[in-house]
Amino acid sequence: MSASDVRAVTASSPAHQLEHAFSETERAAVYKAIYGRRDVRGQFLPDPIPDDVLARLLLAAHHAPSVGFMQPWSFIIVRDPSVKARVHAAFRTANAEAAELFDGERGATYRRLKLEGILEAPVGICVTCDRDRAGPVVVGRTHIRTMDLYSSVCAVENLWLAARAEGLGVGWVSIFHEAHLRDALGIPERIVPVAYLCVGRVIHFFARPELETAGWRPRLDLASLVAFDGWERRSDSDPLLPLLREP
Repeated sequence: MSASDVRAVTASSPAHQLEHAFSETERAAVYKAIYGRRDVRGQFLPDPIPDDVLARLLLAAHHAPSVGFMQPWSFIIVRDPSVKARVHAAFRTANAEAAELFDGERGATYRRLKLEGILEAPVGICVTCDRDRAGPVVVGRTHIRTMDLYSSVCAVENLWLAARAEGLGVGWVSIFHEAHLRDALGIPERIVPVAYLCVGRVIHFFARPELETAGWRPRLDLASLVAFDGWERRSDSDPLLPLLREP
């Protein structure tokens, strides 16, 4: 048996797999954070976030994957009430416009929804993307230009899961005109504001997403979203499908 054959057998052996696997307790904690994460809006408490906790969230975000190791993100920490007020004013403008896009009962439901916690949350974090940080030619972005934006969203998700593990809630506010949010935070035109996040302790976490509970939209059946070896190529007999049920 050649050296390459030995490496192949070792790589596929259960012992090798266990070497890299988390313990059952560690694995359960990761999935608990994923399944327990919620978009928090109206449940924030005013308690300040300790600096060491906030630092851990930012470090988690900074360790997100990024195509070409671009690390295109920056983080604006918002604590000043006057700055929060400017951000909230930008939200109010866009939210009033958005409400007009939904008719009838849908519009009435929209107006009842609490869609942000900008003033209530002790900390706001604006995650931005510098699309020029890694230069004009970037490994992995040569053909899909938007990979820098997708990478910045990975930083958002890392921060969100870390916050849930710390017992903190996060709410992503996306109802803004980008120009208004830039003005509120002094963001240069060349920088893209990817996410404005409200972060803080919460009264409670909902068992299910608020929009699902409110009847706005159900969670889709995962099995209906999975195809095999091509777009919408279904295989109802595949043994994977029965396993794709909600935890």
